[in-house]
Amino acid sequence: MFLTIPTIMTWTRIAAIPLIVGVFYLPESFGSVADKNLIATIMFVVFAMTDWLDGYLARRLNQTSAFGAFLDPVADKILVCASVLVLVHLNRADVFVGLIIIGREIAISALREWMAQIGATKSVAVHMIGKVKTVVQMIAIPFLLFNGMLFGLIDTHVWGVWLIWLAAVLTVWSMVYYMQKALPEIRARAK
Repeated sequence: MFLTIPTIMTWTRIAAIPLIVGVFYLPESFGSVADKNLIATIMFVVFAMTDWLDGYLARRLNQTSAFGAFLDPVADKILVCASVLVLVHLNRADVFVGLIIIGREIAISALREWMAQIGATKSVAVHMIGKVKTVVQMIAIPFLLFNGMLFGLIDTHVWGVWLIWLAAVLTVWSMVYYMQKALPEIRARAK
């Protein structure tokens, strides 16, 4: 099940990362900053939507696999982390927010890997707070990539800054939640 339709969609999410980042390094002759912002935003939204679609198709086509279950969250984390780094580089997100989001992804991934090794994955299974954090991130990031007035009404920079800080708070909250759930296993193994 290495090259199923859902897995290929997940691979495209990983392949999209240099494209989204690369848009901002294109020469001025390619287009204005606003054009680059729009292209990066559209690419991020399209590729982020494949996260939902590949999971749906995997279940619908009966093409779920252990490899797909591994690759899907990796693709999401790389896409989010790369986008946050671009936003920090463009001074659209605070470096502290970037450290919180990326640091949490590393810490929780390591925690989940360790919990899987000791057979305790259920204690760090995805929780609603983690899902809400992801939704807020997935709205904040394209708002900050766009960085302008949407439909002449919504200042995406202002909303994006508020949302990315909310995502950072939810990120810390979810990390504390998962650590608390894992704490009994950590204590039991620390003896």
